Amino acid sequence: MTSNFRSLPVIALLTILSLPLVVMYAFTLVDSITDAEPGSLIPSEFTFHHWRFLWDDTTGRGSVWIATINTFIFAGSTAAIVCATSLTSAYALSRLNFPARRFFLAGVIILHAFPTITLIIAIFLILQFLGLFDTLIGVIMVKAALELPFGIWVMKGFYDTVPWEIEMAGVQDGASRFMVWRKLVLPQVQPGLSALLIFSFLSGWSEFILPLVLAPGSDAQVLSTYLAYFLLDDSLEVDFNLFKSVGLFYALPVILIYLAFQKKLMNIYGGGSKG
Repeated sequence: MTSNFRSLPVIALLTILSLPLVVMYAFTLVDSITDAEPGSLIPSEFTFHHWRFLWDDTTGRGSVWIATINTFIFAGSTAAIVCATSLTSAYALSRLNFPARRFFLAGVIILHAFPTITLIIAIFLILQFLGLFDTLIGVIMVKAALELPFGIWVMKGFYDTVPWEIEMAGVQDGASRFMVWRKLVLPQVQPGLSALLIFSFLSGWSEFILPLVLAPGSDAQVLSTYLAYFLLDDSLEVDFNLFKSVGLFYALPVILIYLAFQKKLMNIYGGGSKG
């Protein structure tokens, strides 16, 4: 009972800090489905007019559903590439003693520390040379490459906590190194893989600079650039309630992902189990 009372100040502080965000999102939701008189904060009528982008092209850059599909492809492909590559690369860095291993590890963390914006001109020139500029696959490759250092370091940390005895026992029982990795080691690092998959997907979903600069055409646009177009295009009359509706539509998958995987996100620990 005493511990419950001790936690009350913390709960009260977190409630006060969270309240402005909750009120902001509540106003955004209300404004997206209502109209109000100019200068008034009180809604005067209920309407779905601000959600017309779902069935009508409001920007002149194509349907929002095309942008949504592109965003799912972009985020999903980025997460898949990062997870698949990080799983094998991190295992090699954790278990194999190959030449220049320490130099490679230092290089990976240095690459992760580099700001993306400082590389944008070089990336732009490379994509033009390869013929991948203004294509979705080009942006996916760039985003995955920039996320890989983080993914490799995360998975290496999980592999490092898996005891060698597990692998040695599997090899002594006649299993191949690949089977030992797949059957014995991989289940131990599953929490790290789940976390990396979720965070890589969310990172791709929220990416704005790379699609804006490297895929400016309407065929490869994602939801972040679709949303920004409402403010960047001077030919469009700014409808802030419409802008808020698109923003809610853009945030909805992130909210659903959090609700579906919140237990996994809350139970992430720093490595594999020793069982």
